[in-house]
Amino acid sequence: MTATDLSLADRVVLLTGVTGDIGTTYVKAFTAAGANVVAADLPDLTDAGERIAAEASETGPGRAVFVPCDITDEASVEHGVQTAVKTFGGLHSVVNNAAIYRTLGGKRALTELTTADWELVLRVNVIGMWQVIKAAAPELAASGQGRIVNIASVVARNGAPGFAHYVASKAAVEGLTRSAARELGVDGTTVNAVSPGLVDDAATRDLNSGEYLAAAAGARAIPRAMVPEDLVGAVTWLAGPSSGFVTGQTLIVDGGGVFV
Repeated sequence: MTATDLSLADRVVLLTGVTGDIGTTYVKAFTAAGANVVAADLPDLTDAGERIAAEASETGPGRAVFVPCDITDEASVEHGVQTAVKTFGGLHSVVNNAAIYRTLGGKRALTELTTADWELVLRVNVIGMWQVIKAAAPELAASGQGRIVNIASVVARNGAPGFAHYVASKAAVEGLTRSAARELGVDGTTVNAVSPGLVDDAATRDLNSGEYLAAAAGARAIPRAMVPEDLVGAVTWLAGPSSGFVTGQTLIVDGGGVFV
């Protein structure tokens, strides 16, 4: 496999947070590109996760298996990593998509947030992501072509009223990405972030009005709604062999709403 190879054939990918619209899109995109996917999400979402994995495997050519995994639990995360090794013989890529968002419970001013609100969001969005990286790092190093893709958000660049704890957590994802890139690069593992704009999916529509979504779409250089499929190219490229000399970067995918 060369550095310019865009194929994901036989690549093993651990993908967290698979049962939402965006995660489901990732699973199907990776298997369509030939990768074998360990699709992870919370234990109480097992039925949905197994259905998504089965559907992705049916269309192939890659295979997907679901593993119940709570990224806030160290043993659960280690089980997810070892499932990849035992099922597919190793691990090449991790896509850290799991995050608290849809269950935030609506927008609240930062003066109304509680310590418990902050602790929950940071526990999942930052510490949980770190635990996945920590558990996966040895297997990624052993592959000689490890790739980690952390999902951040453009709200870390422009702020978003009503979600101070979420915004702060996504800013922390960018910092974690840079630190991990410095530490894991010696093993040939790259660590990058993809920072989506506001995606028009079920989770976003639960928390935002149609007027808010329309305004976000109209403010982009490409003035349309963003859909999960818009993220596939960036995520699969950073998780694949051809991005091997790109690390510590945050790639904004939002249709030109934010320029850096």
